[in-house]
Amino acid sequence: MSENIDDCIIVGAGPAGLTAAIYLARYHLDIRLFDCGTSRAGWIPKSHNHAGFPDGINGNELLERMREQAAKYGAMREPKRVTDLAKPDECFTVTCDEETFRARTVLLATGVVNNRPEGIEEQLHDEAMSRGLIRYCPVCDGYEVTDRKVAVIGTGDHGTAEAQFIRTFTADITLVSPEGAHELSEQCRKALDDAGIACVEGPCGGFAIEGDRIAFDTDEGRMAFDSMYPALGSVVRSGLARKCGAKVSDGDCIEVDDHYQTSVPGLFAAGDVVVGLDQISAAMGQAGIASTTIRNRLAEKMPLRR
Repeated sequence: MSENIDDCIIVGAGPAGLTAAIYLARYHLDIRLFDCGTSRAGWIPKSHNHAGFPDGINGNELLERMREQAAKYGAMREPKRVTDLAKPDECFTVTCDEETFRARTVLLATGVVNNRPEGIEEQLHDEAMSRGLIRYCPVCDGYEVTDRKVAVIGTGDHGTAEAQFIRTFTADITLVSPEGAHELSEQCRKALDDAGIACVEGPCGGFAIEGDRIAFDTDEGRMAFDSMYPALGSVVRSGLARKCGAKVSDGDCIEVDDHYQTSVPGLFAAGDVVVGLDQISAAMGQAGIASTTIRNRLAEKMPLRR
């Protein structure tokens, strides 16, 4: 076990975690930043709604810029996966496999993982993502599918809501069930009919890039689209918060107060792992609030800089 006690350990190095690292390092606090390398931001081929980049910016390029900025102030990213989190006393114990670390506060920026369509190969998935043939966030990139032919893979309330959202960008939308017959309430079917959204039964499979389109098999035969949105939910990475005794919502998001502190004093969370819009700008704002709160709480107990 490390004998040093850090002021804060940040778990996750996506936009929220890196923003927190920049803030806390500039507050002259002793911090660690652990990164297992799976930030969803790295999937983004080009973000056009992140302010300050009128021509867009690649997700990995944005993360690299943020890592460079954090490192400039001494916040070095450590490529480690945190496997356990506990608060046995006034400080936290953070475990990375066989190593343990101690910290006065912890900020969780662990994010979420989108569920992918079953049967799609990783190489194909990544290429389709890079070409905008697969998209996961209509808030981020709905504009890019304006008047295009779009498939939404999903069903039920969630699939219906996703299709309705994208309907404000294009009239050519098909909701495809991922497995078999659609599971749609009368209310969902009416909403889809009123919006002119077609419904096709599954299962869907045989994914491939054909020309400039993503194609796959359905119950009605093979279909091809300009873009495809999987509306299959996501896995919220709130396990560490649970292990530490923090409250989570029915949807597994970490519950926080107005300053992004969890129900465990000294444990904070920011970004997609808390309830919100799942947006880079929102994650960065949350991290700024959490980091400043951490600084202020620590300042109440620690002497001023000399």
